[in-house]
Amino acid sequence: IEPIGAQEDIHVVLDHLMSGALRAWAQSIAERMKTPPKALILAAGKGTRLQTVLNDRPKPMAPLNGRPLLAYTIDWLKQYGIREIAINLHHHPQVITDYFGDGSAHDVRIHYAYEPTLLGTAGAVRNLDGFLDDDRPLLVVYGDVLTDMNLRDLLLFHHQNAANDANTGATLSLYRVPNVTEVGLVDIDERGRIHRFIEKPQPHEVFTDLANAGVLVIEPHVIEHIPCDGFCDFGRDLFPKLLAQDIPLYGWVAPPHAYILDIGTPEKYRRAQREWSIKAKVKVELTPQPQPQPQP
Repeated sequence: IEPIGAQEDIHVVLDHLMSGALRAWAQSIAERMKTPPKALILAAGKGTRLQTVLNDRPKPMAPLNGRPLLAYTIDWLKQYGIREIAINLHHHPQVITDYFGDGSAHDVRIHYAYEPTLLGTAGAVRNLDGFLDDDRPLLVVYGDVLTDMNLRDLLLFHHQNAANDANTGATLSLYRVPNVTEVGLVDIDERGRIHRFIEKPQPHEVFTDLANAGVLVIEPHVIEHIPCDGFCDFGRDLFPKLLAQDIPLYGWVAPPHAYILDIGTPEKYRRAQREWSIKAKVKVELTPQPQPQPQP
C-alpha cells in the first residue's frame, strides 16, 4: 500500500509542477501579445518591372481603386492595433511623405528612414535609428504585398515559439505558390522550424511549394546580426547566417483563404486591380447594415 501512496504523491507533485509550468508559459505568451509590435513597411524599391504603370512613383504607391497600396497596408495593420510604423524610402520618397505626412491624418505615427543607397530588406531594419525597441519584436511587411492575412494568428505562433525558446529569431509567413521557380522557397519541419532557404531555385532545386509571403516577425537580438553598413537581404544573407548559427527560425503557413499577392509585375498588378475591387465589394455587402428603427 505504501508504494502506491508514494506513487500518488509523486503524480500530485508532477501535476503541480506541470500545471505551474503551463501557467507560466501561457502568462508569458499573454504578456507578449498584450502590446502590439511596431512595424516596418519596406517601400524603398524602384519597382522596375512596373515602371510603365507607376508614372514615377514608388511601387507601394501603385493605385488600387483610387487609393495607393500603401494605404491599404496601413489600414490592415491598424486592424491589429499597430499604429507605430516605419517606412523606408529611396525612390521618389516625396510621393509617400506628401501623401501620408506624419501619419496623424491616418491615425498612425510614421517614422521615415531615408536610404541614399539601397540597403536591402534586412539592411533597412538596421537603419531604423530611434525607432526599434529592445523588448518587443518588429513586424516587417514587404511594401509590394497586398494581403488580408490574420496577423494575430501569425504573432501568436511566433510568441508561442519565443516563449518556448528565448533564442527564437524570427517567424516568416508562408503561402503555397504555383510559380515555385520565381520566389524564395522555405523548408520547414512538422513544428514549423525552418531548415533552409532557396531564392528563386532552378527547376531541379525545387523541394516545396511554400514561399515567403512577405510578412515576418523578428526578435530584437536578430538585429545584432545585420551588418552596420552595406546591403543585406533577409533571404540571401541574414537568414542563412542565422541558420548556420543554429538560431531558430520558424514558418507560419497562412490558411488557403488568406489573400496574398505581390504586385511586382504588370500581370499581377492588373490581377490585384480586378480581385481587390471584387473583394472590397463583397466585404461591404457582407457587412450588416443598420436597420431602420420603428417610430414611436
